[in-house]
Amino acid sequence: MSRDRWDEGVAPAGALAELVYGSRLLGSDPSLVLHGGGNTSVKDVVTDVTGERVDVLWVKGSGWDLGSIEPAGFAPLRLRRLRELLTVERLSDRQMMNELRCASLDSSAPDPSVESLLHALLPHTAVLHSHADAIVTLTNTVAGPELVRAVFADRVVVVPYVMPGFLLARACAGLFGAGVGERTVGIVLMNHGLFTFGADTREAYRRHVELVGMAEEYLGVPTRPDARAAARVEPVRLAEFRAQVSTVVGAPVIVRRDATAPVMSFVDREDLAGVAGQGPATPDHVIRTKPVPMIGRDLDAFTREYREYFQRHAGERDLTMLDLAPRVVLDRDWGMLAVGRTVRDADAARDIYTHTIDIIERAERLGGYRSLAPADLFEVEYWELEQAKLRRGSVSGPLTGQVALVTGAASGIGRACVEALRAAGAAVLGVDLTAAPDVGVQGDVTDPETVRAAVETATEHFGGIDIVVPSAGVFPGAQRIGDLEPRAWRRTMAVNADAVATLLAETYPLLRCAPRGGRVVLIASKNVAAPGPGAAAYSASKAAVTQLARVAALEWAADGVRVNVVHPDAVFDTGLWTPEVLAERAAHYGLSVEEYKRRNLLGTEVTSAAVARVVVALCTDTFAVTTGAQIPIDGGNDRVI
Repeated sequence: MSRDRWDEGVAPAGALAELVYGSRLLGSDPSLVLHGGGNTSVKDVVTDVTGERVDVLWVKGSGWDLGSIEPAGFAPLRLRRLRELLTVERLSDRQMMNELRCASLDSSAPDPSVESLLHALLPHTAVLHSHADAIVTLTNTVAGPELVRAVFADRVVVVPYVMPGFLLARACAGLFGAGVGERTVGIVLMNHGLFTFGADTREAYRRHVELVGMAEEYLGVPTRPDARAAARVEPVRLAEFRAQVSTVVGAPVIVRRDATAPVMSFVDREDLAGVAGQGPATPDHVIRTKPVPMIGRDLDAFTREYREYFQRHAGERDLTMLDLAPRVVLDRDWGMLAVGRTVRDADAARDIYTHTIDIIERAERLGGYRSLAPADLFEVEYWELEQAKLRRGSVSGPLTGQVALVTGAASGIGRACVEALRAAGAAVLGVDLTAAPDVGVQGDVTDPETVRAAVETATEHFGGIDIVVPSAGVFPGAQRIGDLEPRAWRRTMAVNADAVATLLAETYPLLRCAPRGGRVVLIASKNVAAPGPGAAAYSASKAAVTQLARVAALEWAADGVRVNVVHPDAVFDTGLWTPEVLAERAAHYGLSVEEYKRRNLLGTEVTSAAVARVVVALCTDTFAVTTGAQIPIDGGNDRVI
C-alpha cells in the first residue's frame, strides 16, 4: 500500500535537491517504480556562463534508477527550446533525442528521458511519472477509461495509449488543456501509468501517492486461493533447461526460480494461457519480459511463435530480430523461471512479472485483464530508444551469465576468488563454515548435506553451475610424523580431499550441462611438488586432491569439462596462516617474518588476489583448450622448478 513518506524534517537545499529526494521516495516503492522505470522533473532557473538567467528543465537521465538517483542523474535542458520543439509537426525518435541532447546545458549530463517533452509541456513546476501497479490495474481492464473516471472524476485527465516520446507529448498537448479543471492534479495514460504535478516536488509527490491510494482503496485488499506447496525440482533438470535456453540466446543465461505461494497460485489457474497471453501491464516492461511468458517447457513452440510474431509485425522494415528465448516461464510444476543475461536482468524480469501477476488477478476481478495489442507492444520492443537503453546497461564481462560455486568463501583465497569471479561477470554462490557477506550457504563442506544444499541453492537461484572452485582448506599446524595426531590427520584429509571428492561428484551432472563447458579450478599447494617437514597431513591431502583433479580431467574431457589445478605458496592473507604459524615457519628457516613472506625467486609477496586472477583466467576462453594443467603461483620456487 503506497503511503506518504515525505519527512517534514528533511529540508533539501534547492529545487534539484528536493527533486532528488522526492524521486528516491518514488523509486524506492516497488508498487510505483521497478528497475529503472518512471521519470521525474522540476523546472528551475540557472545562470549560464555568460551570466544569463536561463529557464531549465531538470529531467531524469536515461539509465538512472529513481531509487538511488543522484543530482548527476538529471539533465538540465533549456525549457524554451523544448517548448519550441512541441510546435513541430513531425519529429523522428532520433531527431528528438538529438534535439534534447543539443538543448542540454551540460555536455556530460546523461541522455534525457524520452518523456522530456511531456514534462516540458506541463506548465507546473514539478512533474512525477510512475507505472503504479494500482493505476495500471485500472487501465488494463475491459472498461479501463470508465473505471479511471469513476475513481478519480475530474482529478485527472485520461489520455488513450500513444507511443511514448514525441507522439505522446503532442497527444497530451491536444487533450490536456481542454480537460484541465481546478481540481486536476494528474494525467492517467492508458496502459502506461500516472503523471502528477505541483508547485514543487513535495506537492507533486503527495498528489501522486494520494491518487495511487485512491486506486488501491477502490481495488481493495488482494485475495487469492491457497496455493499448494511447490515441488522440489531436480537440479540437473533446471540445468538442462538453462542450457537449452542459453543455446537459443546464443550466450549463457541466468535462470532464477520463484515458487512462492502467489506464483504457485497463479500457475494453477485454468485460464493461465489466456490471461498471461494478454501481454505486460505496461509496454515499458516488454523489453524485460518479452510480450508474453512461455507457458510450460516447450521451448521450440515458443521460439517458433516469437519468430512468427516478429515477421508479422516487422513487415518490410529492416529490423534485426532479438533472440527467440523467453524471459519469463510459467510452469505448473516449476512455478516461475526468470531469465536474464545477468542476475540483475533475471531479477528485473522476475520482479516485474511478480507485480504483473497481482495486476492481472485484480484486473480479472474487475471484468477482465486487457493489455495492449501485439502490434503496439512490438513497436516498443523494437523501439530504437529502448534498445539503446538496454545496450547502455549491458554487461560484457568474460564470465557474464555463468555461475560459479566457491567453497571457503568467507576469507583468503576463497573470498578473493568470489570477488574476482563477480568482477568478471559471474554469478557466485559462496560456501563456508563461517557466516560472511559472500557466503550464500553456511555449513561444513565435509557434510554431504551442505554440499547438496549448495548445489540446490545455486541451481534454484541461478539455473545451474558452470564453475567450481574448491578453496576450503585447513592446515593443522606443524607436526612431525612421529607426533602426528590421528584426529588432525583425518580432519585434514576430510576437508582438503574427501570434501572435494563429494563436491565434484555432486556438481558433475550440472557441469556437463554448462553452456560454455564446465570448469573446475582446484586450489592445491606448492607442497604437492615440494613438501616441507612437519606438514605431512596437509601435503598428503593436497597431493591426494591433485590426483583427484587429474583423474577428473581424464574422465570429464569428453563432456567438455575442464579441470585444472593451481598451486599457491606463501599466501599469507589467508586463514591458514595465523600469526603463530607464520612466526613458527619463519623461525624454522631462520628468517624474519617479512623475509619469509618474500622467500621466492622473484622476491615478491603472493596474495590471495593474485591467486584469484589466475583462477579467473583459467575459467575464461583464454584457457579454452587447457585441462589437467598444474600452475604454480609461488613467485618461483627453486625446489618446484
